[in-house]
Amino acid sequence: MVTRLLSPAQVSLAAGILRAGGVAAVPTETVYGLAANALSGDAVEKIFAAKGRPEQKPVSIFVTGMEMAERFCRDIPAGAYTLAEAFWPGPLTVILRRRKNVPDAVTAGGEGVGVRVPDHETALELLRLTDLPLTGTSANLSGQAPARTGAEALAIFDGRIDCVLDGEAPGGVPSTVVDLTGGRAKILRFGAISAEALEKILGDVVEC
Repeated sequence: MVTRLLSPAQVSLAAGILRAGGVAAVPTETVYGLAANALSGDAVEKIFAAKGRPEQKPVSIFVTGMEMAERFCRDIPAGAYTLAEAFWPGPLTVILRRRKNVPDAVTAGGEGVGVRVPDHETALELLRLTDLPLTGTSANLSGQAPARTGAEALAIFDGRIDCVLDGEAPGGVPSTVVDLTGGRAKILRFGAISAEALEKILGDVVEC
């Protein structure tokens, strides 16, 4: 496989590669991510192969907002809309109950799927152009540090994925992960958004 390094102006070309079932490395507001069509089990499995990641681990998905999330999630609680209005786009991943169109490869067979809106124009443009949920896992070999530039992503994944969208990701603290499938909000991973900030928005105590 030849991995193409694409300029930011070639985002529509990357979108076509994703629609065709390919894999792209894409900058986000934290680190580079590996994007694939999250509705295609075959495409998601390419992510696991490229990263050397165990398939028992779920991956989150990127969407453009709650309206898009409704196409892939069911029984969405009111608190999810409240949190989305406060923190999206941004470093908050919300676990919701998946619809049947989300393959087992994304959730490792579980019923919850992590959903986030990235705060990066390139990633958002890809979502708009593909009109698909895209995987949001970090661009790294399993257990190693993720890429923060197009050059780093290419060095890691040359020959493993279809393309790299050139750019830079600033790094920083990862997203906070909040599970909303069990009634009360529960933090599964501490990140950029604190429990106190979540409680202020939800008006309720958040389990840690």
